[in-house]
Amino acid sequence: MRIRAERDDLADVFSRANRGVGLRSAQPILTGVLCEVSGSTLQVTGTDLEVTVRTTTQVEVLEEGSLVAPAKLVAEAIKKMPVGAVMVASEDGEVVISGKGPKFSLRELPVSEFPQLPDVSLEGATTVDGTLLADAIAQVTIGASSDAARPILTGVLVEHDDDGVRFVATDSYRLAVRSLPGVELAGSGLVPARGLREMARTIGSAKVSVGVMGREAVFASDRGSLTLRLIEGTFPNYRQLLPASYPNRFVVNKEALLEALGRASLVAEDHIPVRLRMADGGVEVTVIRQDVGGEVEQIEGTFEGEADEVLIAFNPRYLTDGVQAIVADEIEFSVIDGLKPSVLRGVGDEHFTYLLMPVRVA
Repeated sequence: MRIRAERDDLADVFSRANRGVGLRSAQPILTGVLCEVSGSTLQVTGTDLEVTVRTTTQVEVLEEGSLVAPAKLVAEAIKKMPVGAVMVASEDGEVVISGKGPKFSLRELPVSEFPQLPDVSLEGATTVDGTLLADAIAQVTIGASSDAARPILTGVLVEHDDDGVRFVATDSYRLAVRSLPGVELAGSGLVPARGLREMARTIGSAKVSVGVMGREAVFASDRGSLTLRLIEGTFPNYRQLLPASYPNRFVVNKEALLEALGRASLVAEDHIPVRLRMADGGVEVTVIRQDVGGEVEQIEGTFEGEADEVLIAFNPRYLTDGVQAIVADEIEFSVIDGLKPSVLRGVGDEHFTYLLMPVRVA
């Protein structure tokens, strides 16, 4: 294999394919990316067998063929090359990268050991707005767990509702639900959140084709494809966590709350809760840390409901994540009391719901 292309084009295609390569792998071949040349197209594939990223670019082909290059090294080597044309070639068991002066020689990995991946099938897939999809994924994946010991909770449930499709994620402390009305997808299943987060960075485009078929979820655009192996298991019954109504409602400006939480975080850590005392006229934000001190401030807001006031405490990082994910200018807290989960939504936006468990405080 021997190809030539602009450095920036090659750097882009290799760095995106690298998003599918696992940080650690028991199989050395999975630390590499497969490069295949046909016609005038270079396809670069990275996979850890759960997440597979295929990216393509147009190149000058001097010799067709394929090779497997060490993923991180080849991407970094191309980035370090001078601006202009860069050649990538297979020569005597080495991947040779050359341009205007510098030359890298990296040891090839055996093509025969790279896993045989099935072809990407888009039969029955739906084409959706890529920006809308990326925004929905960014909102919902904040709720997914990163604990490999609880694999079900590391996924995002993709399911159908009456109006379109719904994405759901939970780590048992919080729940994120995002609806996409009018979007109809083929199939449903539990999709790895780690892979979903790579969609915008790998194949994100104005239009993205999406399908959940068999044991895989597929996302494809003019920049390549992302294939995610579905997680097997039963997702928790999240609907039972969402009461039909809440007796208390508090509305506050998003930016004012974020600024207050940012100041509180100077004192708080993840295990130090931030307390919100909601009452008529506003919310008092308090954080107390025995070995450092505390911070208290008042933010204007509107409160209505059965109680005169509600005191509730949250993990500061989880609360900040939810507030940041809401796109509206004002945040609505739906609250029962200080011991039961609260729901955050953007005022006027029913498509994203963030449920958060409170922290018990003395």
